[in-house]
Amino acid sequence: MSRRRATAKIVDCTIRDGGLVNNWDFSVEFVRDVYKSLSEAGVDYMEIGYKNSPKLLKADNVGPWRFLDEELLKKTIGEKTHTKLSALVDVGRVDENDIVPRSESYLDMIRVACYIKEVDKALELIEKFHALGYETTINIMAVSNATEVALSNALDLVNESNVDVVYIVDSFGSLYGTDIEYLVSKFKKHVPNKELGIHTHNNLQLAFANSITAESKGVNYLDASIYGMGRAAGNCPTELLVNYLENPKYDVRSIMGVIERRLIPLQQQVEWGYIIPYTIAGMLNEHPRVAMALRNSEDKDKYLDFYDQLTSVETQVNIPAAKTESKVNS
Repeated sequence: MSRRRATAKIVDCTIRDGGLVNNWDFSVEFVRDVYKSLSEAGVDYMEIGYKNSPKLLKADNVGPWRFLDEELLKKTIGEKTHTKLSALVDVGRVDENDIVPRSESYLDMIRVACYIKEVDKALELIEKFHALGYETTINIMAVSNATEVALSNALDLVNESNVDVVYIVDSFGSLYGTDIEYLVSKFKKHVPNKELGIHTHNNLQLAFANSITAESKGVNYLDASIYGMGRAAGNCPTELLVNYLENPKYDVRSIMGVIERRLIPLQQQVEWGYIIPYTIAGMLNEHPRVAMALRNSEDKDKYLDFYDQLTSVETQVNIPAAKTESKVNS
């Protein structure tokens, strides 16, 4: 059975999402090597970081990929080759005046991340970026926590906008294949003329499976990261998608090289991937921050205590409001 779909595109998020693991402390040489390897592999997009504003988001001890500028991109990339560049912005954290027209930028795509309650603000940004010539996406986060009515209403707004791609984002890594199928069907119903994308996390070891399930249902923009590098449990591995799609433009060899040169040494310094606290968070549809806090404590391997804490009656009764707010505002 052929798995080739010429319309599918891979968006590699190693530097942007992976930066959540090491505070975006990548060297220029590291990022340049990733870009070169992705381009040789035929990967369509590289999300090279955030385009948020340090004036609006106070963040200490972070690398430059947290707040991209054109000089950094020029220094790092030099002459662009096959792979396009994207950046992510968060509603309320980007100064639109910092965004130059696409014709003056190394960036090709700007993706706007938001929660359900922020969709109207996200669409205002998208219209401005669209007018500047950028490809645009809206990444609706924490979709596993959204109510049916709220999601339907948000998608109806999105359908009237100029956004190019609408993303299904499994922020907590808690969705199963049947959930993905349902969401793809729902999104297609409400945004019938938009391309769809998928961004998965690997808490339940389903990031790759959920990505190819979405692809089989017609989702064309597939997020991934090399060696699965990303916050907590990480993301769908880029190398698996490159191999799976069997498109002649893709060649996994260069990805294997950059894993050996860059990702293996880095994982000896910082942690990501399948670890039980992240699995527990995914099982319970919890934001991964609760598991990340555990992994940064002296009790990092007390899995049973962690599970009991999150499932106890006391936890459910005493802090439900705080828990809900933490998910919405993260």
